[in-house]
Amino acid sequence: MRSLEEIEKPYSKAVVRLLKGSVDKNNKIWDDIVLYQPDIQDYISTIGLELVLKKEDGFAFVKQIEDSNGTTLGIASRRQIGFESSIILVVLRQSLEEFDSNPTQFQVMEKFITNTEIKEEVELFLPEKFNKVKFLKDIDKNIRQIQELGYLKEVQKDNGEIKYQIQRIIKEKVTLDVLVEFKNKLEEYVESI
Repeated sequence: MRSLEEIEKPYSKAVVRLLKGSVDKNNKIWDDIVLYQPDIQDYISTIGLELVLKKEDGFAFVKQIEDSNGTTLGIASRRQIGFESSIILVVLRQSLEEFDSNPTQFQVMEKFITNTEIKEEVELFLPEKFNKVKFLKDIDKNIRQIQELGYLKEVQKDNGEIKYQIQRIIKEKVTLDVLVEFKNKLEEYVESI
């Protein structure tokens, strides 16, 4: 039997961390991901995965490679998120898009948003006949879910007000096409009720 020292590669820990979720530039293995990018890609491609490395935005993750029919090897399960969490994602993605489209004189690179601002923005998206009371009661739970998925990072908490940084990985996961498609489905939903 071989030992770990015999089989371990200089990028092994980076691969293991990537298989668990996204990695940002502040993670101690970031430099290994950047340095060994071709080796990592070769290694994970044998199990149907692709490395996505966005140096300028400071994050990396792996995604499944699809064949021409859209099927994968199935190494990772896809997470279904509910309608309410989807609205929050759309609000966050749109907020980041507007932020990036309107550079400020201070050239701040990160977009921050409070839980109150999220709630106010989300309310604008909800159809008139939607059960807003229930939705607003559950919104903190939905925001936590978005945070657990890695799209928000809590940076400050003060007297119940939480300030989050919108993680740039949201731009990869919620593309502009997905944003437009969701808005169209939301409009169809509103018209149907």
